Amino acid sequence: MAAAAVGRVYNQAFDRSPAGTLAITNGLLSGVADIVAQGSQMTLAYRDAHQADSSPTPAPKTKTRPAETIPAYDPVRTVRFIIFGTMMGPFLARWNHFLERRFPLRPSNPNEVKAVMGAPIVQNVQSAMIKRAGAPTATSGRSGNVSLAALAKRVGMDQACMAPFGLVMFLGSMGVMEGRSTPEIREKFSNLFIPAIKANWTVWPLIQVVNFRFMPLAYRVPFQASCGVFWTLYISLLNSGGTKVAATAKKKEEEKVEVSAKEREEVRRVGERLGRPQTY
Repeated sequence: MAAAAVGRVYNQAFDRSPAGTLAITNGLLSGVADIVAQGSQMTLAYRDAHQADSSPTPAPKTKTRPAETIPAYDPVRTVRFIIFGTMMGPFLARWNHFLERRFPLRPSNPNEVKAVMGAPIVQNVQSAMIKRAGAPTATSGRSGNVSLAALAKRVGMDQACMAPFGLVMFLGSMGVMEGRSTPEIREKFSNLFIPAIKANWTVWPLIQVVNFRFMPLAYRVPFQASCGVFWTLYISLLNSGGTKVAATAKKKEEEKVEVSAKEREEVRRVGERLGRPQTY
């Protein structure tokens, strides 16, 4: 019952405003994914800290206690994911519509009604009326066998174009919203893009086969976002890991500079004691 009610509400909202509905849906699911990711991080950190605290070997006093390393929930980070998902929702809808028209899985039906994302309300209502009357629509109005070649082209185009573009948009927008400089964003991109795109090509082709083959056009973005909860968990952890790597690298660089300064000062003092002041 609850699922049916949610489906009715979604259909009504989609008929009124397709782009807005997809933006809100994708944004909310992206936020849920980051909440899951942060919860996973906190759970893993708590488990590690608990194991360290229960260890018979006491931790050195000079080091931070494991329990103090458990990250706190960051609501601002979740807001960043919601903003990114909201921004990408209508764009993904347009992309799916392009693939639908460019690579049709079945021969076109003369009575087909175009389900244009963002079309006027009158057109959406007309499509709904035709569907209720039993006439074919853009998602159900084609007959004949499914073209596996067209399906492969859809998935190939999606993974060759949209997957790298979406990842670039994610890393860039997150870097901007985190207040990073251009060199820092470039460094983060060089560290994270290759492992992330390899992981994407391992997981997403199969998901998109199911999406393009079985899901109606209006439900492809929500389906993709729902499956993307676990993917967002991965890239959220990857993004957080990249932040920690950058912070660690910066700290090591500062330590090197500090050690170098101490060494120069020591050489200068030795030179003064020997009567040969050192200049740099």
